[in-house]
Amino acid sequence: MTLTSKIDHVFAGGLGLLKPEGQRTGIFKQRRSGPVRIELHGIVGDQHGDTRVHGGPEKAVHHYAAENYQHLAQAFAHCAHELLPGSLGENISALELSERNVHIGDVFQMGSAVLQVSQPRSPCWKINHRFDAERMSMHVAKERITGWYYRVLQPGFIEAGDRIELLERQTERFSIDEFWQVQLSHRPVIDDLLALAASRGLADDWKRRLSERAKWLQKAVQV
Repeated sequence: MTLTSKIDHVFAGGLGLLKPEGQRTGIFKQRRSGPVRIELHGIVGDQHGDTRVHGGPEKAVHHYAAENYQHLAQAFAHCAHELLPGSLGENISALELSERNVHIGDVFQMGSAVLQVSQPRSPCWKINHRFDAERMSMHVAKERITGWYYRVLQPGFIEAGDRIELLERQTERFSIDEFWQVQLSHRPVIDDLLALAASRGLADDWKRRLSERAKWLQKAVQV
């Protein structure tokens, strides 16, 4: 299939402090002009406050659909003026790519880099603190507008204005949205969990978690 877009903005940056407790976080990223280098661990110069859950080869680059901000601004009017591309800590902002048409394992060419969708982002409490909005992370998860992560298959340079082009698709079934529909189901179909866990390109940690959940459900059914 043909799926293309263009990079509207590239964001990266150092660490900031979240109010009121002052936790270190990499959510406060700055817009980058000109080419930036992407290597196996992400954009050169980008930083993360908690490397146990952010960054690394399987979460090297974070992409967030720019159109999601309009939805969030309607749901959280008190901070609508702050809900702008880059404010959720993403590295890449673009239109026309979303959780509904981007699939697990998709391989994209961006500039001279080649990136593969490895997993959705799991929204955490830092989003709530960033915008002083207690339920924002829960809302992002419930509405399945989480964004997604890439692993880097080919290091290179990207910049705003670069074309984004789908090169390969590993699964027609599991978009990011469909991933969350299965994962967030109170009682998912076991075959759906196993099929999702077997998706080519999915991060190993998610493969393990989904497989373990399927095994637990299989045992529960047998009891």
